[in-house]
Amino acid sequence: MNSFFVRRYIIAGIFTTIILLLVAKLFYIQIIDDHYRLYATKNVLRPIKQYPARGPILDRNGKILVQNEAFYDIMVTPKEVKPFDTLEFCKLLGITKDEFDDRFQKAIKYSPSLPSIFEKQLSAETFASLQERLSEFTGFFPTTRYLRTYPDSTAAQFLGYIGEVTDRDIKRSNGRYQPGDYIGVSGVEKAYEDVLRGQVGVKYTVVNSHGKMMGSYENGAFDTVASPGERLKSSLDLRIQKLGEELMKGKVGSIVAIEPSTGEILAFVSSPTYDPNLLVGRERGNNAARMYKDPYSPLLIRPIQAYYPPGSSFKPLNALIALQEGLITPQTSYYCTGAYKGGLPRCDEPHGQSDLARAIAVSCNTYFASVFEKLMNVNGARNIDTTFVDWRKKVSRFSVGQRLGIDLPNEGKGFMPTAALYNKTFGVGHWRSNSILSLAIGQGELEITPLQMANIECTIANHGFYYTPHLIKAIGDTKITKAEYTQRNYVGIDGQYFEPVINGMQQVVESGTARSSQIPGIIMCGKTGTAQNPHGKNHSIFVAFAPRDNPKIAIAVVVENGGQGAWYAAPIASYIVEKYLTDTIKRPMDEFNRIKNANLMPDPTFYYSQIKKEAARDSIRKAKADSLRKLPAKKSVSTKSKKNNTLAYLTTEPGRRRNNE
Repeated sequence: MNSFFVRRYIIAGIFTTIILLLVAKLFYIQIIDDHYRLYATKNVLRPIKQYPARGPILDRNGKILVQNEAFYDIMVTPKEVKPFDTLEFCKLLGITKDEFDDRFQKAIKYSPSLPSIFEKQLSAETFASLQERLSEFTGFFPTTRYLRTYPDSTAAQFLGYIGEVTDRDIKRSNGRYQPGDYIGVSGVEKAYEDVLRGQVGVKYTVVNSHGKMMGSYENGAFDTVASPGERLKSSLDLRIQKLGEELMKGKVGSIVAIEPSTGEILAFVSSPTYDPNLLVGRERGNNAARMYKDPYSPLLIRPIQAYYPPGSSFKPLNALIALQEGLITPQTSYYCTGAYKGGLPRCDEPHGQSDLARAIAVSCNTYFASVFEKLMNVNGARNIDTTFVDWRKKVSRFSVGQRLGIDLPNEGKGFMPTAALYNKTFGVGHWRSNSILSLAIGQGELEITPLQMANIECTIANHGFYYTPHLIKAIGDTKITKAEYTQRNYVGIDGQYFEPVINGMQQVVESGTARSSQIPGIIMCGKTGTAQNPHGKNHSIFVAFAPRDNPKIAIAVVVENGGQGAWYAAPIASYIVEKYLTDTIKRPMDEFNRIKNANLMPDPTFYYSQIKKEAARDSIRKAKADSLRKLPAKKSVSTKSKKNNTLAYLTTEPGRRRNNE
């Protein structure tokens, strides 16, 4: 065989080997390794997130409290952007060139190859004018999102608000949230985020070499549909919620109304309030900044975060404990000369001889100071430390000084003084019932939230038990049946002892301190409270339930700087009760209009200064409380210190979270 044929076979072998290698490589690329297929697909497919609408929230009668409105975000994938008329694009969006550069750099920093938000929350009108030309700007594309809208602009603190996720939210979500997503920040929006948010979907769109969208991929065979959030049915009654906000306009305070037989919250008013629509849209940041600077703290959820001495509304609770302990009977009476032994506490006028019911009706401080002295001295004056601990446990069973577990975040627990606090203040064995006599009439160191006040009324209305207060009745079509919402919480007082107390509370409205707030045809049982304020008018407090038999509503109203409980809090409560039970207000409107139009807002400069003082005082008090576990108690105390503590309920300063009686 000559050399020509040898070379021919060698060359043919080389070409055959090359062809086989190429075929093998193509087989590997197309069949085994999907990297190149994915890369090619990525060039023509664009996955676009489909954001779900958040679940709407309704009132107990099916009326919409919050729903959704579509808006549009403009997304950008920096790596896909090609040269274009930047100034024209800025003109269409209504932004400056500097704003464009800043946003584009942020997008590159986030990811050159992944889409991120460039311009957010465009209205349907603005987007319509932009949509026709958006294809001219390769790398930019729209996505539909949803914002909350509030048809009645009510219940802001109850509903809460949503906002963009923070880096911390993203880190804690394990991939559930990405930059630009929205999350519940407060209120029900935060408490029920998992059911309200829904499930994000993905739509695959084909794009050409210029980045122009050409339609869906494979007719949507690979798309996943966004699932909207669940609908929430709340326990709130929109009728009395709006009425409460109307009556509290121009006032600082709150209203909490609860259905005693279920624990469902009927009204949840925090005043001053705000239009929840202000925390939606492109001006949200500016509006929020103004609210944070507002000295009256509209973002504070007063029904569960503001602390107040309960004042005289606390007297029935002390009476119930004394009845249970057998220290008094309904017939037990004391003679009131206008002041208790030693001159304090005083009454507005001498009440003469009063039994339990009359003492509640006329709110006799002398009577309840005498009852409290019996409670504290039941084991002898020297054993007050042990006796106080026992009394404190009994009071705590009414939910005083502890969180109730409402389905909202950031609930406060109030403040219940401890024996350790008094041992530290006065020295072990150096304090007596007269040292803490302010607790007899719900003043001094004791502080509770309006929610706790209303819950105590539920307990009295139910003759000894309450259900955990809650705001949501159903998720979707499924009624919420959490065990804690259906379990009775007993307070350790026999049912028989509630009747004499309720008799007195009925007299409060019919012939006592709140007689001007009677409701025709409805027996309402209540108790006024007047919280003393050394820097201005007293704070007005009223608690009640109605009707007396088979109660449908329990309520607590706090109006700061409202004077006596009968002046503002009691009439406000009576209008709420009447509206809820009869769906109308039949009484003359002159008094209604007086309440509605009254402006009781304190001086903003002074109010803000009290907030700062209160914040500092709370920090000091917490530090002192923490130190009680570490430091030995004082062995002695001056007579002056004892006297000052007896007068504590007259000298405590008001503040944002704590307000004086």
